[in-house]
Amino acid sequence: MRDFTKQELLILNLVAKGLMNREIAEELSMSNSTTKAHMEAIYRKLNVTNRVQAVVKAITLQIIKV
Repeated sequence: MRDFTKQELLILNLVAKGLMNREIAEELSMSNSTTKAHMEAIYRKLNVTNRVQAVVKAITLQIIKV
């Protein structure tokens, strides 16, 4: 598993709080497609296929705390 960027960790934490890509994009002043690209990188690094799996695995691996 690769290291996460600060932006990816921030996005993971926002996903864990229940925000959707559009809301994350607005919160971080980035485009929706940039948010989507970050999410794809997160999925790849965690070897998951959706946001629920990403959050669960990130919590389990102590990458994020809720």
